[in-house]
Amino acid sequence: MAQRHHDLTASAAGPVTTGDALEGYLRAQATEFLRALRQHREAGSAASHGTSHASASGAEERDDAARALRRSARRISGTLRTFRPLLDAEWSQALRSELSWLSATLALEHAYGARLERLLLALNRLSGAAPQPPAVRVSTPASAPVRTPCRAADAAGSGGAVTGSPDTTPGTPVAASTSTPGTPALPDAPPPTVGATDARTANGAPVAGGAGGPQGAALTAAPTGAGARTTTASPTTATRAGTAPRATGARTATAPPTAPAAPSTASAPADRGNLTVGAAKAGALLDRQLTLARTRAHSTALQALGSSRFHAVADRAAVLASEVPLTPAASATDLRPYAAAAEERLADAVAALPLVTAGSPYNAEALMYGLSADAAPHPQDAPWHHVRLLLRLHRYACEILGGPDAPPDDVRLLTACAALDRHRDASEAAAAAAQAARTPRIAPATAYALGVLHADQRHEVEAARYAFQRTWQKQPVPTT
Repeated sequence: MAQRHHDLTASAAGPVTTGDALEGYLRAQATEFLRALRQHREAGSAASHGTSHASASGAEERDDAARALRRSARRISGTLRTFRPLLDAEWSQALRSELSWLSATLALEHAYGARLERLLLALNRLSGAAPQPPAVRVSTPASAPVRTPCRAADAAGSGGAVTGSPDTTPGTPVAASTSTPGTPALPDAPPPTVGATDARTANGAPVAGGAGGPQGAALTAAPTGAGARTTTASPTTATRAGTAPRATGARTATAPPTAPAAPSTASAPADRGNLTVGAAKAGALLDRQLTLARTRAHSTALQALGSSRFHAVADRAAVLASEVPLTPAASATDLRPYAAAAEERLADAVAALPLVTAGSPYNAEALMYGLSADAAPHPQDAPWHHVRLLLRLHRYACEILGGPDAPPDDVRLLTACAALDRHRDASEAAAAAAQAARTPRIAPATAYALGVLHADQRHEVEAARYAFQRTWQKQPVPTT
């Protein structure tokens, strides 16, 4: 059974636990809200009118200010909910709903960015591939023969083979173009050399059964449409398919049958390779979707901060910083019964959780409803999200009763909150992976990687539940 954190109905000695403490706490949080709002506006001006370095630092300061705005808005809204009988009912209800709207709107941009980072790191971990730096294109040396687009086009249009260029020696064969008409050849790709020891396809993979030696180096290109052909480079002769042989010193192009690729003999590495290929495409798909969502959330936040609705919230926060609309009897009312009621609601919600099931480090129920076509949130997560909100309300009540000089929350509360935060993040990341897997016409490897990613995040959900269960069952350390 869950244990309570503090005895909120103990002795009256200590900090003030009447309406005066509530008034001082609300004023302090309203002042923090106005200070964070001013910092957010100043950081936004610096980011838009400064240099690149100043813009980067201004963006960081703006994110910190937005985080401080959400922090103070959550505390004001939670306090108004816990102690609403001591406040003006109409005023507190209106302000609480507006603060909840503002906090949720400002949190979306950060949530999408953190979700994308979490999913990409999980994909790299699951595929066994660390993030690679961008490839650097190395230019071809001046002494190497270069195949230009115009020369390849001339060869294709004249129906003959390219016999040389100013950068090649007489009698040295140059690879014929295997691309479709209108596709330029790569200027930085060196031509194949005569006497290769293996046969390779267009993507560079070796072909089993390819002839080796200086007389039989075959360069096999995959068909690219009508007119695609297969060429065999020879140091002495060259004929195009369907034409007569040319003089000695030209190339001969024939169409030998292409040998099928050798089947893979390793099963486990093939599965890992399939995941690696699918992970790259899945990461690109998630990047597009979540980056677009983050951009929209950023635009929504900017519109919200410039709307008349937000200015009305700021005006109410300014009034709250100077005057708190308490009821006439609130100044002499004890706050501990209201805080105890919030703790009791938390204990009841935790008791309704399947803590016995969460006590197992591996729970197969984490994957339940994983293949459901319903895009609604996971049905098992709602009670845990509700406990997370109630735990926050309990923390804010403890902050008020402890006073401004009270030490930070005990380790047990902080650890439980961190576990439920991880639970929320993993649950939303799994939902994002499932939503990406519902994209039409994606490759099977991509869908496979997204399915593995979804299962991984659902197991992260179970790990967070297990951590919360272990933390909550511990006996609280008594405070003096």
